[in-house]
Amino acid sequence: MPPRLLRLARAFALIAAFITSAVTPRAEEEKKPETNVTVQVAKVTRTTLRAYVTGYGLVESAPHGGPGQPAGGARLAASASGLVAAVSAIEGARVEKNSVLVQLDARAADAAVARAQSAVSTAEKAHARQTQLSAIAGTSERALLDAAERRAAARGELAAAQFQQSQLAIRAPVAGTLIRLTVKPGEWLDAGKEVAEVVDADRLVVALQVPATEAVALRAGQPASVFTRLGLAEQPLAQATVLFVSPQISAGTDSVVVRLALPKDSGARPGQFLAARIVTEERADRLAVPRESVYTDGDGASTLSIVEKDIARQKTVTVGLRDGNLVEVSGEGVTEGATVVTLGSYALPKETKVRVLAPAKEGAK
Repeated sequence: MPPRLLRLARAFALIAAFITSAVTPRAEEEKKPETNVTVQVAKVTRTTLRAYVTGYGLVESAPHGGPGQPAGGARLAASASGLVAAVSAIEGARVEKNSVLVQLDARAADAAVARAQSAVSTAEKAHARQTQLSAIAGTSERALLDAAERRAAARGELAAAQFQQSQLAIRAPVAGTLIRLTVKPGEWLDAGKEVAEVVDADRLVVALQVPATEAVALRAGQPASVFTRLGLAEQPLAQATVLFVSPQISAGTDSVVVRLALPKDSGARPGQFLAARIVTEERADRLAVPRESVYTDGDGASTLSIVEKDIARQKTVTVGLRDGNLVEVSGEGVTEGATVVTLGSYALPKETKVRVLAPAKEGAK
């Protein structure tokens, strides 16, 4: 090729290279416009997380706790039929153990006891006389035995009469508060009818119904929080302790009865409907983020986006315990104080520029 043509070819090659280097990046930039997503963020926090089982139930008196520990309450029924002669307490009153709450008409029973006492007195005197005569050989062995038998029979009749008399007085088996009374003086009362309920306000329990699948994590002694209401407007009432977990599943409900022991002066009332959150596991010193920070796809893979300056980079994380609005996370780049995307994290690309809409804040349980 002539030298002139060779110089022209080289000049065109240089011009083409320059045009390519100048135009191609600009074209690529036009094909891939820069994204700038508006997001809200929060901080990775280090905290204690807990797992819970939630149940709902009614406040009732504590059941019998074994030898030396009486029941926390009792429902009282009439042991005999009769006319109500007197009612010795009112609902809401404090009653002592063995105090008479309801007295049935006992005039016939009192008369029977008086006759039996007189018969015992006569029989005892006759037996004493025969014993004295026996000492001086003034009576027979048979007469002495007959006197002893009559005395024993009289005593037996007295005991029976006194028992019948006692059935006409309905007494409080435990000390506590009379919360229900269903009879008035002058009414006829049939045997077996329930008339009153006494509870010890210092020994109350919450009887919860818990799904059987969740009850497997419950054990006696676990701590619990009791609420009058759950949800956004939670209203805590008291701290409690798991007292009993039934080994039997309730027919038709697939649930288990769980009793929580309430502390003294809890403010709970028998019959009150409460909710409870029982702590089944506690993990201290764990990294956590708000739930909305974590995105889990259909394959179960979980990711979150960590913000550094104005760039959000997606990280794969392992999800652990969930506690309220917090979820335990671990993985590359997840450190205490790191900034993560909350609102706007769904379907973010692996790396993108972001504009923070709100300042970083810690997620709340």
